[in-house]
Amino acid sequence: MGNSGTGRRARGEVERLPSGSLRVRVYAGVEPDSRKRRYLTETVPAGPEADRLAEAVRARLLDEARGLREAQARPADDPEQWPVAGDARPAPATGLAGLRQRGPRRGELTVAAVARLAGVSAPTVSKVLNGRAGVASETRRRVEDALREHGYRRPEAAVRAPNVEVVFYGMQSFLAVEIMRGVGRVVGGHELAVGFTDAVQQTSSGLSWAHDLLARRPVGVIAVHLGLTSEQHALLTASGIPMVVLDPTGEPDHPVPSVGATNWSGGIAATRHLLDLGHRRVAVITGPVERLCARARLEGARAAMDAHGAGLDERLVRVGRFAFEDGLDHARELLRLPDRPTAVLCGNDLQALGVYEAARRAGLRVPQDLSVVGFDDIPAGRWCGPPLTTVRQPVAEMGATAAELLLSLVAGRPTSRERVELATTLVVRDSTAPPCQDA
Repeated sequence: MGNSGTGRRARGEVERLPSGSLRVRVYAGVEPDSRKRRYLTETVPAGPEADRLAEAVRARLLDEARGLREAQARPADDPEQWPVAGDARPAPATGLAGLRQRGPRRGELTVAAVARLAGVSAPTVSKVLNGRAGVASETRRRVEDALREHGYRRPEAAVRAPNVEVVFYGMQSFLAVEIMRGVGRVVGGHELAVGFTDAVQQTSSGLSWAHDLLARRPVGVIAVHLGLTSEQHALLTASGIPMVVLDPTGEPDHPVPSVGATNWSGGIAATRHLLDLGHRRVAVITGPVERLCARARLEGARAAMDAHGAGLDERLVRVGRFAFEDGLDHARELLRLPDRPTAVLCGNDLQALGVYEAARRAGLRVPQDLSVVGFDDIPAGRWCGPPLTTVRQPVAEMGATAAELLLSLVAGRPTSRERVELATTLVVRDSTAPPCQDA
């Protein structure tokens, strides 16, 4: 069954072992560093189907070997075509000299091994890892499952585009700009650019933002307000792209460093301010309860009310989106109650501006008839009449902190904390006052 000489290199060889098993060996070129011959080998257990299975294995290994040899022969100045396995070329000449990823370690899973597990060729695995087209959806899923289940992580110092990608789940103009400003302030010192992706827009277009990122190959990713699936996390991890989450939607089920604000403390501070003014009928319009920040703000308000002995009236609690329209709709409903609230604590400033409009339509004055508190401190809150009392989030600083954590991961340095929370600040303006005596 065996072949020899030059034929061995072209066709591979199948050797019968004393145990009856068959060992398949295929020549796969020369190691670039040691200049030693490289072979792909696999053993087929003894049995009535061994010969047929060995031929199938040989065909697959020949395909993998051909892909490896072709990749090795591609021009060195074409980084898009560099091979996935064993690539030890240096990082580009930017400020990333100290941020290069680690090299391979003995015993780690290889691309060829992943290919065998998924029943595909090594070039196919390479395409998946690099977000390239030309892979059937079922085949891509099989490869992604193998990457996730076996914990593959791309070991080589792969050449990356000199930028950090910020992925937003819907871009809320001011917050997005401030986050980008904070990220840019940090990564600019490393000669890196900042790009962005709107995951909502990508998904609505039928595209995968994770696959799109792999194709662009940034040095790292900051995900904002994003629920990260296990599949997306595994794919980015396998491709060697570090990630930090900013203001995560919930408690992550995989180890990803995250940055947020002290939302619970902010909720307490805002509620205490209203209590100190004499308000007891305090309504709360919160954001989506699946969002970690929304739950924390609501629980902060509830804790402050409980500590004061007043208790939060659950009939005055409304849940909505972080949107002007939801603040308007919920406030109109609350203000129609026979015993209407004297103050409304909102999940964000956009909801608070909706409450302003609901009060205007009801013929009520802010703050004489109704006190309003927001959360975020967007510029519109300072410009509206009266200026809005709110809880300020240090949004730009959160972006900068996320960027610092990300660059540590890119450099292979472990982060000191998995979760970083920056302090919020109560900003008192003219939208809050003691309750009207007639209220």
